[in-house]
Amino acid sequence: MLEILLIAIAALAVGFGVGYFIRKMIAEAKISSAESAAKKILDEADHEANALKREKQLEAKEEVHKLRTELEKETKERRSELQRLERRLVQKEEGLDRKINNVERKEEDLRQKEEDNKSFREKIELLHQQQLAELERVSGMNSDEAKELLLQRVREEIEHEMLVMVRDIENQAKADGEKKAREIVTLAIQRCAADHVSETTVSVVNLPNDEMKGRIIGREGRNIRALETLTGIDLIIDDTPEAVIISGFDPIRREVARLALEKLVSDGRIHPARIEEIVEKTRKEVETQIKEEGERATFEARVHGLHPELVTLLGKLRYRTSYGQNVLQHSIEVAHLAGIMAAELGLDVTFAKRAGLLHDIGKAIDHETEGSHVVIGADLAKKYKESPGIVNAIAAHHGDIDFNTLEAVLIQSADAISAVRPGARRETLESYIKRLENLENIADSFDGVEKAYAIHAGREIRIMVKPDRIDDYASIQVARDIVKKIESELEYPGQIKVTVIRETRAVDYAK
Repeated sequence: MLEILLIAIAALAVGFGVGYFIRKMIAEAKISSAESAAKKILDEADHEANALKREKQLEAKEEVHKLRTELEKETKERRSELQRLERRLVQKEEGLDRKINNVERKEEDLRQKEEDNKSFREKIELLHQQQLAELERVSGMNSDEAKELLLQRVREEIEHEMLVMVRDIENQAKADGEKKAREIVTLAIQRCAADHVSETTVSVVNLPNDEMKGRIIGREGRNIRALETLTGIDLIIDDTPEAVIISGFDPIRREVARLALEKLVSDGRIHPARIEEIVEKTRKEVETQIKEEGERATFEARVHGLHPELVTLLGKLRYRTSYGQNVLQHSIEVAHLAGIMAAELGLDVTFAKRAGLLHDIGKAIDHETEGSHVVIGADLAKKYKESPGIVNAIAAHHGDIDFNTLEAVLIQSADAISAVRPGARRETLESYIKRLENLENIADSFDGVEKAYAIHAGREIRIMVKPDRIDDYASIQVARDIVKKIESELEYPGQIKVTVIRETRAVDYAK
């Protein structure tokens, strides 16, 4: 057993020895393999490191080359810019040198010209003295006497200008004293500027042919006698082709005759019975129109509560004229003007408009009743129960009696404004043309005036002067002389503007 145990121990020992040797051999083999692998890894790492190093070196060399190229390019560009700036500086220096040389030459020329001018001025002064001596010899006056004569003329001109200035100052002082009144009147005129239709004492009826004249006259003149008897108007049948003239001082009768004759001509049946029928029908139509015109006037003037008879009388004013001015339109305008001025002054606007509309009511029947239209109008207003203030305003608007109210004063002012404003009342054609001719003749009488034109109804005259004979300064003197002559020889309303025009033209043709 012991032997077996010993053998087993020996075998176990041998086994341990063999195992240890085998493990040692295996470990050495692994170590050797690991060392080979490690060496191989190190070799590969060295190779990669060398490759990466060479690559980085190449990249670094390329970067350096690129930077060197950019630096060289930038340096070259800066060198080119510096060369360009240097060339510009050189050019500027050369230009500056040339300019300095030119300035020096010009200074030299100026010095030479100054010396020449000095010599020339001395010659001119000598000639001036010689001419002055010759002028004194020819005129028989020395320079002091000539100065005295010139001063005398200038003094006269200045005295005239001073008189004009003094007059203007006085007018300005008056204007300032009445500034508020003028503002009110101006405002009233601006806000009410109605147009008036010029009327005459005759009317014309157009005929379709001259044969109609015989039918109007009728057998032995019975038709025309019937028409004249029924209307109270004269019919004038003369050589005027295709026309009949209706003449009469009663505008309403004339209107009735005109409308009736037009209806008869249109109808074609002209005989005494038909004439009587048409005249009566036309008279009723005109009466209706008169009433409508009166109502229109009260509505337009905004005056209410008038007696119907006063409204009818207002309508009759539609056919009444005064110096070519329609009386109804004039009355409406006076009402508006008086109302505007009353409003500005804080007075009774309704009262002013009512009195303004009725101020010429007497003209509706002044050809039927004895007395002036002022007295007739006041009596009518009293008859139809108008207030005492209205009656006084009507009776006093021409200054025949004293004013009882401030509104009555406004009626007189508004009546004057409406009557005298430009265009309200017509001027006779002959006097108008004569005034324009006189105005142009005055301008044409001056030496150097080529043509004169009166414009704006004679409120301005434009004068064309010959440019070779009248210079700019002489134009001013011509205007003043014409103004003086107009002021001394003509009578005219307002003021006349004198405009002197001197024109020089150069004309050529391109061929």
